[in-house]
Amino acid sequence: MGAQLAQMGMGVADTIMAGRYSSADLAGVALGSSILWPAMILVMGVLQAITPTVAQLHGSRRYDEIGSVIRQGLWLAVFGGFFVVILLNNIEPAYRLMGVDPIAVAISVPYLKMASLGLPALMCFFCLRFLADGMGYTRPALLIAISALLLKIPLNYVLIYGKFGFPEMGGVGCGVAQAIVMWLQFFLVLFVVFHRRFKITGWRDRFSWPSWIRIKPLLIIGIPIGTTIFAEMGLFSFTTLLLGRFGAEVVAAHNIAMNLNAIFFMPPMAIGMAATIRIGYRIGAGEIAGGRSTAVIAVATSAGIAILGALIIYWLRADMVAIYTKETAVAGLAATLLLFVVFFLFFDAAQATFVGALRGYKDTRIPMFIALVSYWVIGLPIGITFGFGYLEGLDGVYGFWLGLAAGVGVAAILLAYRLWRVSRDIPLITKLSIDAEKQKDH
Repeated sequence: MGAQLAQMGMGVADTIMAGRYSSADLAGVALGSSILWPAMILVMGVLQAITPTVAQLHGSRRYDEIGSVIRQGLWLAVFGGFFVVILLNNIEPAYRLMGVDPIAVAISVPYLKMASLGLPALMCFFCLRFLADGMGYTRPALLIAISALLLKIPLNYVLIYGKFGFPEMGGVGCGVAQAIVMWLQFFLVLFVVFHRRFKITGWRDRFSWPSWIRIKPLLIIGIPIGTTIFAEMGLFSFTTLLLGRFGAEVVAAHNIAMNLNAIFFMPPMAIGMAATIRIGYRIGAGEIAGGRSTAVIAVATSAGIAILGALIIYWLRADMVAIYTKETAVAGLAATLLLFVVFFLFFDAAQATFVGALRGYKDTRIPMFIALVSYWVIGLPIGITFGFGYLEGLDGVYGFWLGLAAGVGVAAILLAYRLWRVSRDIPLITKLSIDAEKQKDH
């Protein structure tokens, strides 16, 4: 949980520090983040196949097969990282096509180009971090995330305001700081996984070229995971782009609301990730009932945290918004949007925990289809219909938030049913479990 909060803290730092520089820089960073994070998370999601795979191999004591998984995962990380770099460096025409505010575009484009320089390193970081997570060593992720956050804040300050002889870069400085921090995280996790406790996996004993036979099992699990995460993040980001037509103030207020939702979403998401590891380990060890009880505990804990978070947001929304901006119009709109977050957070937390538990069972395809339908077939059309005033009622940014809430709510309900079914279906659990021969590295 701490690692997720620290990672989220870097996004919060960007939002607060860019917002205090100017609302235009806040909007530019918000737009850039709305592209950077979904693209990054799409690749990271594919790499998340490593966590349940390693966890099940760890549970069944098949350590010799873990090395193959990691070596092929690193190839995926490198290829995926460079794919995102190319994407982010050619995003300006999409902004123009969607009619996004030119002031925000002028900041967002160089922000993305700077941040993209660290993406190959970040993807390799995730690959090696998921090795540690799958083996049950989650503390390194926390320490690395805290170190990155402690560096990110002063770097932002120096580069945004041009201190100590550096040029004053405004919001673009957040992108430069992001790239530096990405490389730091990679070197730190590399140091961690060279520790003797990971020697048993043999991940660094030899060099392996990319092998489709060995990468394919990771893609079978990972592509649905990446698509599922991208479906939700993509909806949030596309909504931000559509809101760009309403001006920088609306985008800034929307980003503040999304940012605060993300902060309170981190603990339930971390619980979902922990459920992936623990359930994967239990299934690998043949403890079907133990996996089911782990899922129940995770869901109950996540629900309690989400309710507490919603109450905090409701009572302290004005004070929290004041941290982000001093502009009255932006602050007032953001505080109103947080009333949507109060209800939105519970369903968002629930779906994250359900999908995390399902990943522990290596059930990823059905959750992917649930996400695509819920967010893009239900949520987005509702948001566009009300947001652009095709139906009277909640229009503008409020209409889009109605669509977001509808999509997440439907996803939570369907994923809850799917988890209930899978956790009781022993033949399906057996079918989803890892086939050792497909992962073996000869």
